[in-house]
Amino acid sequence: MTTTTLHPGKDGAGVVRRTVLPGGLRVVTETMPTVRSVAVGMWVGIGSRDEAPEHTGATHFLEHLLFKGTPTRDAMEISASIEGIGGEINAFTAKEYTCYYARVLDEDLPLAVDVLADVVTSSLITEEDVESERGVILEEIAMHDDDPSDVVHEQFSAALYGDSPIGRPILGSVESINALQRDRIVEYYRTYYQPPRTVVSVAGNVRHEHVVELVARAYERSGSLTGPRQSAPPRTSGPGAPTQSGVRVVDRPTEQANLVLGTTGMARTDDRRFALGVLNAALGGGMSSRLFQEIREKRGLAYSAYSYTSAYADTGQFGIYVGCMPSKIDDVLKICRDEVARVVSEGITEEEIVRGKGQMRGGLVLGLEDTGSRMSRIGKNELVYDELMSVDEVLSRIETVTPEEIASVAGDILNRPMTLAVIGPYADKDFSHAIS
Repeated sequence: MTTTTLHPGKDGAGVVRRTVLPGGLRVVTETMPTVRSVAVGMWVGIGSRDEAPEHTGATHFLEHLLFKGTPTRDAMEISASIEGIGGEINAFTAKEYTCYYARVLDEDLPLAVDVLADVVTSSLITEEDVESERGVILEEIAMHDDDPSDVVHEQFSAALYGDSPIGRPILGSVESINALQRDRIVEYYRTYYQPPRTVVSVAGNVRHEHVVELVARAYERSGSLTGPRQSAPPRTSGPGAPTQSGVRVVDRPTEQANLVLGTTGMARTDDRRFALGVLNAALGGGMSSRLFQEIREKRGLAYSAYSYTSAYADTGQFGIYVGCMPSKIDDVLKICRDEVARVVSEGITEEEIVRGKGQMRGGLVLGLEDTGSRMSRIGKNELVYDELMSVDEVLSRIETVTPEEIASVAGDILNRPMTLAVIGPYADKDFSHAIS
């Protein structure tokens, strides 16, 4: 068992420490002595992009099934044990990781660790539970499909990455969920839900040694900490995602058209990500951004208009989302293309750079004001980065972004072939001009 201090903190607060247990399980904590809550996350380094065709949808399916019961707790006992002390327990699935988490009072940390470890290591996954939860997931897919503002982002990924694991929906499809049988799900669970792939992150009013003791005890009960296995390395690269340019239109008789126009972005470890963040803030990151001002404030063409970035181990996305009346879509697309071209040719102003940096700094600091966000930061960092940058280091890196870096990123990202996804009443409309 080895323990390392990742960040010394200040005045006893913000100390981040990591211990690697004999089975390769990592425990990372951040001390926040002025709060009375604790957030616990169990992060598994497996996501929907890791699924083989026969396992499509299994990652998210498992997220549901693990709360259905273990040898010591049924579904009611799992939820009631945490909710009965005023806490919360939940999970989420992403393309490259899955997280099971709880937030409780600091005095209830032992219970939270025990329940989450029980769920993650010892799920029964019975045939009855698989069939019951299959129906729940199909309802979730149906609910998701009823919201075109959600579906258009999914369609954009599919259009950008094609029929590849990273381009497929995290939830899976109706066909893949109906095809998944218990033996396939159990196979996936036993293969990937292992200590070397798992990080336990805890933030709040805690002592690192106490957390390590609780986690070790909980995992030893399940028989998981067997042998000196090495932890899986951080996910800083990937197999490479196939990309393409094109238009994907889903014809629906909606009252509002939804579109995403964009291209590939950059991997999460790319040093230029800070410059891209400032660029994104200026172009479409808020109410003062160019796109919002031009599309909504000046012309009243849409209620919602923004740009965004997302990043994975080996690739990323840059996208512009707008929801507008179907009759206004040509005007909206022209503005989007014109503003992108203007940024590439003219850059952004000094005022926009200052505002973009301020937006990034404020978003970072304000987003780390509670134990849950701190827990997420250190847990995710352990899975996907080689090192943990302190908040001050990140703020400094944002501040040192130069106009030249921003211009270089704009010239790279925004000159790439564009992809467009549209949902609306457009059975016969040709959108190819929007990406040419």
